[in-house]
Amino acid sequence: MKLLIRNLSRSTTEKELTHLFEEYGMVQSCDLVLDKITGDSKGFAFVEMPKPGEAKAAMKNLNNKSIANNRIRVKKAESKKI
Repeated sequence: MKLLIRNLSRSTTEKELTHLFEEYGMVQSCDLVLDKITGDSKGFAFVEMPKPGEAKAAMKNLNNKSIANNRIRVKKAESKKI
């Protein structure tokens, strides 16, 4: 299951995010979205967890959690419409 994490602090790293989600299960991938010009974080990321039960537990427990003075929002990522 692919999760969208929003409202991240610009200083949050992929490593920190992966570690946070690994508390709830296996993390297949973590992609912090970066600005193409500056290389700085855009404040959101995608985390993929192969087991839906673990992903749902992470979503439930981490949504609205305060990380680096920001209340993050975690939800299931929507499929891109072509």
